[in-house]
Amino acid sequence: MLKIPSRYEPSDVEEKWIRFWEEKKTFVAKADSKKPKYTIVLPPPNVTGILTLGHVLNMTIQDVLIRFKKMQGYEVLWLPGTDHAGIATSNKVEEKLRKEGKTRFDIGREKFLEEAWKWKEEYHKRITSQMKRLGLSVDWTRERFTMDEAYSKAVKEAFVRLYEKGYIYRGEYIVNYCPRCGTVISNEEVEYREEEGNLWYIRYPLKDGGYLVVATTRPETMLGDTGVAVNPNDKRYREFVGKTVILPLVNREIPVIADPHVDMEFGTGVVKITPAHDPDDFRIGKKHGLPLVVVIDDKGYINENGGKYAGLERYEARKRVVEDLKSLDLIERIERHTHSVGHCSRCGTTIEPYVSMQWFVKMEDMARRARKVVEEGKVNFYLPRWKKVYYHWLDNIVDWVISRQLWWGHRIPVYYCNDCGEVMVSRDEVKKCTKCGSENITQEEDVLDTWFSSWLWPFATLGWPEETEDLEAFFPTDTLVTGWDIIFLWVARMIMASLEFTNDIPFRDVYFNGMVRDEKRRKLSKSLGNSPDPMELIKKYGSDALRLGMMLITPEGQDVIYTEKSIEIGRNFLNKLWNAFRFIDMNRTDVEPSIEDIYLTRIDRWIISRTMKTIREVENHLNNFRVNDAVRLIYDRFWFEFCDWYLEMIKPSIGKGEEERERSMKVALWVMSQFLKMLNPFIPCIAEEIYHILFETERSLSEEEWPVYEKTLEDEDVEDEVSFVMEFVENVRNVRGEFKIHPSVDLTVFLDGDEGKMKLLEEEMPWIVHLTRVRKLEKGTRRTESAFFGLKGLDVYVPLEGLIDVDKERERLRKEYDKLVKEIEKLEGRLSNEEFLKKAPEKVVNSAKEKLEYFREKAEKINEMLRHLG
Repeated sequence: MLKIPSRYEPSDVEEKWIRFWEEKKTFVAKADSKKPKYTIVLPPPNVTGILTLGHVLNMTIQDVLIRFKKMQGYEVLWLPGTDHAGIATSNKVEEKLRKEGKTRFDIGREKFLEEAWKWKEEYHKRITSQMKRLGLSVDWTRERFTMDEAYSKAVKEAFVRLYEKGYIYRGEYIVNYCPRCGTVISNEEVEYREEEGNLWYIRYPLKDGGYLVVATTRPETMLGDTGVAVNPNDKRYREFVGKTVILPLVNREIPVIADPHVDMEFGTGVVKITPAHDPDDFRIGKKHGLPLVVVIDDKGYINENGGKYAGLERYEARKRVVEDLKSLDLIERIERHTHSVGHCSRCGTTIEPYVSMQWFVKMEDMARRARKVVEEGKVNFYLPRWKKVYYHWLDNIVDWVISRQLWWGHRIPVYYCNDCGEVMVSRDEVKKCTKCGSENITQEEDVLDTWFSSWLWPFATLGWPEETEDLEAFFPTDTLVTGWDIIFLWVARMIMASLEFTNDIPFRDVYFNGMVRDEKRRKLSKSLGNSPDPMELIKKYGSDALRLGMMLITPEGQDVIYTEKSIEIGRNFLNKLWNAFRFIDMNRTDVEPSIEDIYLTRIDRWIISRTMKTIREVENHLNNFRVNDAVRLIYDRFWFEFCDWYLEMIKPSIGKGEEERERSMKVALWVMSQFLKMLNPFIPCIAEEIYHILFETERSLSEEEWPVYEKTLEDEDVEDEVSFVMEFVENVRNVRGEFKIHPSVDLTVFLDGDEGKMKLLEEEMPWIVHLTRVRKLEKGTRRTESAFFGLKGLDVYVPLEGLIDVDKERERLRKEYDKLVKEIEKLEGRLSNEEFLKKAPEKVVNSAKEKLEYFREKAEKINEMLRHLG
C-alpha cells in the first residue's frame, strides 16, 4: 500500500505531473478532432524577459480556462510563443557590447544580429522553462517565435499586401524619437509623467520695434523656431498678426501668425512655433506653410543648424541658451511649472519629437471596421467598460509609424535602386532593378515595429498566409486574456489585422486582467524593489500555491493588490486539501465513490446538495470569466462546508461499524472527486496527485469529464434543516468559549419552542454530541444562571450552574465591563473633540472609530452574559 506523507511537499509532486503531461501529450491538440474547438493564443512574453507576477496572473487565468474547457469536452489548443521584442532585445545586446567597450556600429549589422540570436537562444530557454515550471497546459509542439522562418514570411506578406493596397507609405513626419534606444517609437509606447520644470518668458524683438513675450518649457528648441503664433480671438495681439519678429540668438526673421489652436490662457498667450520639434507645432506649421528647421539630431545633440550651440547635448544647450538670453536681457521672468513629459516606455528616456522620413500605415479604414465588430457584439470585452476606451482610441486614431531604426527585427521588405532611384516592395529578395535592370540594389535599413509582427499573432501562428489544417480548425480563436494597458498597442491592432487579412475576427472574447500592484498601489518593478521573483515563490510554496494565491486576490478586471500573505493562504489551502485527502484515504479501505443505491442521511443529502450548487455556480462563473468568484466559491465550500463540517459530522458514523463507515466514505469520496475536478483548473498538480492515488487511473484528471450538474440533487429543504443544526452547534460552541467551559465537560441544553425543530436536533444528535459535547436535550423554559441564545422558532438555554464559579465569573465580567466603559468614554470624548478631528490624520481618526465600535459591541455582549448569570 502506498505510504502517503503526512505533509504535502509540492516540488516533487509538481515536477512529476508537469513531466507526465508533456510525455503523455495531454495538451497536444488534434486539428482533425470531431470535438468542438476552443483556442487561446498566449500573449507572447518578450524573449529577453523573465516571468513576473503579472505573467503568472495572466497565464494562470488562461490555464484555468483551457483546463475547464478540456474537461467540458472541447478539443483545446493553447498556443505558446515568444516575441522578439525589437527595442528591448537590442538594448540588452547593446548593453553587453558596451561592457566590452563596443557599439553595434563597431561590429556591424551581421555580427550584431549573430549576438542577438545568441541572446535569444539563451533567454528563450530561460523563460520557457519558467513557464513550464508554472504547470501550464500549453501545446509546446506548436510553439512559435515572432521571427521564426514561417512567421517572417507572414510579416512580409502583410507588409506587401498593405503596400499594394496603398495603406503603407513613406513620408516626412514628426515622430517620437528615443535618443537612448536610437529609434522612433509609436504614440502608444510613450509614457507621460508629470514633471516639475520651468516656464521661461522670453522677449522676441519685433522687426518694427518693441517685442512679444513668448512662454516656453524648452528654450533650446527656439533655435528651430520658424514662427510665433497667437489665437485669432485674442484681442491683445490682433495688431501683431502679419508682423515679423527677429528670432533671438539666431537673428532669423520669422512671421507672427494667428491660429485657433493656440491656448490664450497658457503663458502670455503668445507661443513659439518649432515645427520640427513639437507635434502640435508641426501641424500648425504645415497648415501655415512654415519651413522645418531640425536643430536636434537623433542622438539628442544640437546639429549644424544650431549655430554656435552645435555639438551640445540638448540639456546642456538649454543651460547655454538661457545664459545667453539673460546676458542679452531677453528673459523677462522664470516660473516653476509642472507639465506632462513623454518618456520611452522601454528605457525611461525623455522623448525627442523629431522630423524624419519614416514608414507609416494608414489606419482610418481599418479602425472603422474594428469599431464595428465590437459594436455588433462579434468581439466581446470583459469588462464591457473597456469598450469606451477602445472606441475613444479608434475615433482619434493617427497613422501608425512602423519603421524602427534598429537592426534586430523584421527588416522592411523595401529595396532601392541606387542608379535610377526606383523603390521596390517585394516578398522575395530583390537583386535586380525592375525599372532599369541595375544590380546596384540596397534594402531598407530600418526594421518593422515589433507590434507589426505581433498584430498578426492569432492567425500567423496557425500558418497564415498558407491555408493550413490548424488555421482551418482553430481560427478564429475563442478567448484572449491580456492586460488592459495594451488595448491599443495590441488588442485593437490584432482586430484590425485579422479583419484586413482574413476577413474575420481574431477572437470572440477579450478578458482584461488587472495590473499587479503592491500594498501602496504601486506597479511592481525591480527598481522599486517590490517585484518578487515567481521562481523564488515557487521554490518556497510551490506553483499551485502561487497560482491559487494569485487567483484568490484577483477581482474581475480590477488591479491586484499583492502581498506574500496571499501565497501563504494558497499554501494553507493545499495543506487543508491534503489533510482531507489523508483522512478519507485512511478510512476508505476498498470503497469506491458513489451516491447511488445507498441510504443517504440528512447530512449526506446536505453535502450532495451543496456540492451540486457549487458545480452549477462555478460553471456559470467560469463561462462568464468570473474566475475569482469561481475559485473563491470552491475555496469556501471545500474548506468550511466539506472539511470543517461534513468530515467532522461523519466521524461518529465512521466509528459506528463497517457498514456505516463504508456508506459515509462512499459519499465523502464522491464529494472529494467532484471538488478535485473543480479544483483541477486552478491547482492541477496537487489535484492530479490526489486523484491518481484515490482512483488509481492512468488518465490525466484534465481528461476526465467536468462534474455534471443534476438539478434533482439540489435540496433547499435539507440545506435549511442542516443549516439550522449548524447554527445551533456554533452557538453552543460560542457559549463554551465565552464562559470558558472546558471542552471535556458535557452539557445539557434546554429547548423551548417549535417541536419540529426540537425533533430535528434529536435526529442529528450523534454529530451534535461529537461537535459540542451536548449529551442531553430537554424541554424547558428560561432558567437562572444559564447562557441563552435564540434560533428561528427555538429558545435555547445552557445551564452554567456547577460548570463554572458563577460568582467569580460574574465578578470577572463586571471588572471587564467597567474597564470597557472607561475606554468607551475616553474614545467618545476624543471623537467629539473638533480639534482632534481636524488635526489628527484620517488613519488615526478611523482607527479610533473602529476601536469605539469594537468596545461597544464587546460591552453589550458582556452585559448580555451578566444578565444570563442573574
